[in-house]
Amino acid sequence: MQMGLGFGDAPDERMHRLFFALWPDDALRARIAATAASVVAEHAPGGRSLKPARYHVTMQFLGDFRPLPPSLLDDARAAAASVRSPAFELSLDEVGSFRGANVWWLGSHHVPDALRALHDALGRSLLRHRVPVKPAPAFVPHLTVQRDVRRHIAPAPVPALAWPVREFVLIDSDPGRGTPYEVVGRWALD
Repeated sequence: MQMGLGFGDAPDERMHRLFFALWPDDALRARIAATAASVVAEHAPGGRSLKPARYHVTMQFLGDFRPLPPSLLDDARAAAASVRSPAFELSLDEVGSFRGANVWWLGSHHVPDALRALHDALGRSLLRHRVPVKPAPAFVPHLTVQRDVRRHIAPAPVPALAWPVREFVLIDSDPGRGTPYEVVGRWALD
């Protein structure tokens, strides 16, 4: 018998994949989709294109949770709220692939210092608030446009897409069900 649930409540059995991300607006999503389609047409990677609603740049990956620990969202939100970082411009001007992950991505030939500073400040704040973060070998900011590719390419220039980054978000998704990403927190940059 499960204790602590109210009458008629059911335990949350779904998977929660939590991560902080940069989240493009709808106009930029449409421009990214057009660029991705032209790159795919030119290079024919043989993969699966992501829907524009899934476009994002992961900043910090917290992990997969089933069930979701009760205080995790509150702690993650508190950590994000303490981050102070300036707004900046990100130029998506390069396409490439990761062999180990079999994905194609859009990224930036020159990563802005403000983006690295935001990533680092968020990581330090999460650590101070005792929020678990899955370690990554290196921060390589990218926006995945295709998965399960059979053909890889070295980084190559594409017409630049200007992205005025004014906020970052906390996302909750259920990877097993392929449900859309849910924004569960949003923080403006200075």
